[in-house]
Amino acid sequence: MGIRARVEIPVQRADGAWTPGQMVTFTGLGDGLEHVAVQFGPIADVPLVRLHSECLTGDVFGSARCDCGPQLTESMQLLAASGGVLLYLRQEGRGIGLYNKLDAYRLQDQGLDTFAANRELNFSDDLRDYRSAAQMLQALGVTRIRLHTNNPDKAAQLASYGIEVLEQVRTGIFRNENNDHYLRAKAEYGGHSIELVEGTA
Repeated sequence: MGIRARVEIPVQRADGAWTPGQMVTFTGLGDGLEHVAVQFGPIADVPLVRLHSECLTGDVFGSARCDCGPQLTESMQLLAASGGVLLYLRQEGRGIGLYNKLDAYRLQDQGLDTFAANRELNFSDDLRDYRSAAQMLQALGVTRIRLHTNNPDKAAQLASYGIEVLEQVRTGIFRNENNDHYLRAKAEYGGHSIELVEGTA
């Protein structure tokens, strides 16, 4: 397990300015997938880290059915401004894959929430394993972090793999009329730290 390559990439901030970053690839990750890290600036003793699971519909096409795209944008802007590491993990649909996620969307259109839809397709609520994320951090020389997330499972799994999470920094709440049911399910059944105030959708 180690670093395979580093590639310089410029990242545009919200104010239009460009920030230098590095995209890092790895060898020997436990799940064999092509996860990447984006590093902004020198790594601090306790860097801010975001684990972001790939979401083609939200990250690329701007789907309003989830909050993935806005969370990614927020994290990129925060890390570009203050430094830190984004781990972009190839775990589409909480690990069930793109096609199955779209099948789950069809079930959600029939009234199931995101977790019940996964179960209807014979998947568990969340198949993601963050061992490779911990390996990526360790390859970067990082063992103590501040984690940018609302998902306590990420912190718990990282801790079990030897990464000390000293602080959880919550993301924003990117709520709209299309993802309200999804966010409620994440808060109620997924244990996410999401405060949904009535009447603010």
